[in-house]
Amino acid sequence: MDRQQISRLAHAHHPIAAPLTDESVARILARATAGTERGRALDLGCGEGAWLLRALAANPGWQAVGVDLDAAALTKAREAATALGVDRRIGLHHLDAREFTASEPFDLVLCVGATHAFGGLLPTLAAARGLLAPGGRLLVGDGFWQREPSQAALDGLGGAAREDYADLATTTDRVQADGWTPVFGYVSSEQEWDDYEFSWTGSLAEWALEHPDHPDAAAAREAADRHRAEWLRGYRGTFGFVTYLLRRD
Repeated sequence: MDRQQISRLAHAHHPIAAPLTDESVARILARATAGTERGRALDLGCGEGAWLLRALAANPGWQAVGVDLDAAALTKAREAATALGVDRRIGLHHLDAREFTASEPFDLVLCVGATHAFGGLLPTLAAARGLLAPGGRLLVGDGFWQREPSQAALDGLGGAAREDYADLATTTDRVQADGWTPVFGYVSSEQEWDDYEFSWTGSLAEWALEHPDHPDAAAAREAADRHRAEWLRGYRGTFGFVTYLLRRD
């Protein structure tokens, strides 16, 4: 199975592709859109558009643009937007996020759990800088080390290196040194991580159980079992996730 198909199946019951509850997402979005009745939002790596659709539903005066390489995910985003009645306020682009350009800046740029598309947190900040309107806000979510990672944790994260991430204090220092001010932040709880990972692996495994004759069933089950072991025996309790709301200095 290709990575995009695995991700779509794994997020069937957890459309926010990050360890965040619906309540946390609502709270973060409320802060991100506060004080702006009419605005424009851009999600770089939007997947099925979960963040943008929630933002549009809560803010009737906003418009949104989503960018992603997964055509099937964008099709689901369009269908969901139509069902919510916000399809006229969202534009979706099948494009590498690194190649996206716009003639008008955005009041809010999002990249939560998709900084890998730019090669990490700091390159993501650089890409977002040129897309933000003066006074605009950036919502970015990325990983950090809660404690020194073991080799099992690094292996469980796909062969990550210790220097790929830093602790929360150092990560925040790097963001500030790059010219951004955190005006809000949220660190995902262990419960949110557990819910997310069990949902990810469980949704994928359940699909395999329900489609035993599908040619990808065995691959899906193998991916679910492997990911579960990598999490439980590797990075659980070591790898954290922080969502920053940032403004330029």
